[in-house]
Amino acid sequence: MARNTTRTPRPGLPRHRRTAGDFVKAFLAFVALAALVVGVPGALAHFVGWPLPHSVPSADVFRREITADLFIKVLTALVWLAWAQFAACVLVEVKAELSGVGLPPRVPGAGPSQLLARQLVAALLLVGATSASLTPGLSQLGNNLDGGNHRPAVAAAEQTPGGGQDQHVGARADGERGGTADRARPAPSGDTGDELHKGTKFYRVQPPEGRHHDSLWEIAERHLDDGRRYKEIYELNKDRVQPDGEQLTEASLIRPGWIMEMPADAHGGDLVEMPDEAPRVPERIGQEIRDYDRTGPHAEDRQAGHQQPARDINAEQPAGTPAENPAEPAPGASTAVPVAGGPESFGLAEALVAAPLLAAGLLAALGRRRRTELWQAAATVAGRRSGAAPTGAAANARDALMVGADPAAVRDLDRGLRSLSAILSAGSRQLPAVYAAWLTDTELHLQLAQDSGEPPAPWREGTGTAMWSVTRSEIALPADAAEDTVAPYPGLASLGTVDGARLLLNLEAVPGIVSLTGAAADRAAVLASVAAELATNGWSDRLTLTLVGFDQDLRALAPARIRVLDGVDALLEAMRAETRQRRAALSTAGHDSVLTGRTGRTRHAQWAPHLVIVAAEPDEAEAAALAELAAGSDRLGIGYLVGIEGTGLQGVSWELEITPAGRLLAPLLGLELDAQKLPESQVEAVVELFGAITADGGPEPDPDPADSPFLVDITEAGRPAVYARLVGSYEVIGLEAPDDERSPLLHEALAMLLLHREGVHPRVLASGLWPRGVTTDVRDALIARLRDWLGTEADGAPRLRTDAAGRLTLAPSVVSDLDVLRTLHHEATEGKGAQRPAVRERLLTDALGLARGPLLADRPAGRYGWLEHEIVEAQLPLLVAGVALALSAHHLEAGRVEAAVEAVNGALETAPADERLWNQLLRAVHASGDMALLAETADSLIARNSALGGAARGLPPRTEALLDELLPTWRGAQAN
Repeated sequence: MARNTTRTPRPGLPRHRRTAGDFVKAFLAFVALAALVVGVPGALAHFVGWPLPHSVPSADVFRREITADLFIKVLTALVWLAWAQFAACVLVEVKAELSGVGLPPRVPGAGPSQLLARQLVAALLLVGATSASLTPGLSQLGNNLDGGNHRPAVAAAEQTPGGGQDQHVGARADGERGGTADRARPAPSGDTGDELHKGTKFYRVQPPEGRHHDSLWEIAERHLDDGRRYKEIYELNKDRVQPDGEQLTEASLIRPGWIMEMPADAHGGDLVEMPDEAPRVPERIGQEIRDYDRTGPHAEDRQAGHQQPARDINAEQPAGTPAENPAEPAPGASTAVPVAGGPESFGLAEALVAAPLLAAGLLAALGRRRRTELWQAAATVAGRRSGAAPTGAAANARDALMVGADPAAVRDLDRGLRSLSAILSAGSRQLPAVYAAWLTDTELHLQLAQDSGEPPAPWREGTGTAMWSVTRSEIALPADAAEDTVAPYPGLASLGTVDGARLLLNLEAVPGIVSLTGAAADRAAVLASVAAELATNGWSDRLTLTLVGFDQDLRALAPARIRVLDGVDALLEAMRAETRQRRAALSTAGHDSVLTGRTGRTRHAQWAPHLVIVAAEPDEAEAAALAELAAGSDRLGIGYLVGIEGTGLQGVSWELEITPAGRLLAPLLGLELDAQKLPESQVEAVVELFGAITADGGPEPDPDPADSPFLVDITEAGRPAVYARLVGSYEVIGLEAPDDERSPLLHEALAMLLLHREGVHPRVLASGLWPRGVTTDVRDALIARLRDWLGTEADGAPRLRTDAAGRLTLAPSVVSDLDVLRTLHHEATEGKGAQRPAVRERLLTDALGLARGPLLADRPAGRYGWLEHEIVEAQLPLLVAGVALALSAHHLEAGRVEAAVEAVNGALETAPADERLWNQLLRAVHASGDMALLAETADSLIARNSALGGAARGLPPRTEALLDELLPTWRGAQAN
């Protein structure tokens, strides 16, 4: 069987049927090329002759009078130079068109000439080349000449790679996409199933023709007059057994020899009706079609004696119907709750829910930020509370991040790119220039600037030699790869999706400026989304992001990455200096571009990208200066994205347009996406979630210091009805064990609710328990079972409740040991035990007794993945350490050294890396006066530090200083 490399329909690249007009255009192009390439030099040689002198002229020639003959010869010499330049352009364009690489080099100073040569060559070769050999859209990225904004000769649409995605890329229709395709015509109501079946038409997938392969889009375009109706063909044939035993499971993957049943209104000479009525069909093929027909959806209808009208896939639906809103189930239907998007928002920020890579990056950055604040609070500000639960819009933003985040996609993208870099480096191969990446549920595709040879395994060629693809399940970092493999393409940023396939543009690889036009609010939303993702993404190591003209200060998201400048003039001054530095560094290192500095032994911080996003429209002089800086910026790892009101910005390589309907268009490239946006209200909520940034870059105090944590009644009267042990092994007391099959899910749901006493959104609960999605009825059924399992209070109120915001909350009678631990610590340090030593000691001792190990120590593998986004596992060690430090200090004041040491050692089981415990342990042992025990304790701490990966760095500075004071001989002992 011939290999089918067409992974998707090619919406902008139909099979080219040569017409008389094509031959006329080709003939005229041939005449024009012959006249310019052959006729011009022939005419010059015949009528003028050689214009240059035959000997070296003397200085007197500059003092002679300019005659008509001299003027003609000078003019002739200029024409000869222009002809030579044009001839070079023709050679370059012919080579590029014939090779199919699609990235011809620029001929210096030949902008209009090269554009003319490209148009003539394309017209001439059109009758001899298949459309598959023409340049795909993204391969034209950055190929505008002299910074101009010229239209390519072939404005081919880029196919969206990936399996199983509905492809709707293509030119806009009637100004806006969304026009309704012709509907499939059902048979008259009086027809029986057999009568309808009698006129059934079939198409047999053709074998490859050169580099061209059949696709459902082209079949629909030829026989249904609209490529977008390919979904109808897919629906009629999916999961049906083909003659070779395979099945159509992805709309993008069809094979030669397969049979496609067509809608009733299909037409064209390549179609056949039932073989009994088409004697020209060979018997073998006829039998295959008859066998295939028996598997169709109409087979049962014929047996039942009724008709099955053809599905109207593209029929218009009233707003709000299930067809338009797939997340809203029809009555009695079961609809999946998607990980991203959907109208079942419950007030969540859909812009964040629908952006899984952005949400995952923000969520990870939020976790890092809150952990940093926890450690800073523990180490510097005694008693300062950190990590309070967000409220209002910030809480909605947090929930949306938890619902929308797809950390698996981020992990696969990051590992896929790093593994490719490691494999190429091991094979002494350079990284290819990548303009964009397509990420689907199952595959990762890289759009290369040009053919870069055979991809290394497990990568393979995608829809052409300039597309490398890999299945996400096959991605793995090579065992012998360096752990610090540098991220090769940190400038990738999400722009939008085409029915699930997500496009990431490599901003640092664009040789020039990327401009974004559209309404001001829409532009700001797209730019904010790109900026937020770049600031927090997980596939970049080092990255500088400079923002100009943003209404919101985004530095709170990533203070180490983001730099904000006041205006374009300040940007120009800063970027001129950096551009000079990078050019000098490349020249000194002998690299062609930053890509060669990201592999092998030559890795250097100079090769980290610097991406510039300008939301303030530059004036004419600033635009010219930006264009000059952006020329060749792809070699330097610098990318520019500029939002402007209209078109015509100098130095633009790719023009994007955001429409009021949320579509992101690149007309010259034939791209049309559902744009990824972050509206102003959601930017404000995200910034509020992260917290404001002070002038010195540090975090401000919590906005409401009086906001207290959830406290429980620890008296005998406050005995809980349901008690769950989360610290150490998970155990629930006060409830009967649920059904064995549902027990893990019910326990996990209860744990999530116990760790979020402020409430959990139903969609957050569903996304945590079922990261890959779940149906609404299954989710609601689980919530109902959980409510039944938890039972009711004495007054009949359910212990699982729903608050005014729609969040699930637990009654105060449902308590965890973590709640009790927090309450005991609070009472001992700020409550009734703060001024009463005996009460304080009892409270702290009881609290330390609850520290039985790490949080949910025996949780099963593959579950509780939502804990990755929580900070409670960082809070617990700090809380236990705080209890142990307070109790140890209390015992030392009372002279009970052994009790003080015992308290610290107990806490080290839960918080082994807390330097404060180490130092307190040294002080407690030193207070005993046993120097041998102190030396033994110092050795154990040094060993513990090595086990935690600190051998290369040594002990923390404060611990070293404390040992120098308490045990001056420790360094000598270590040296021996």
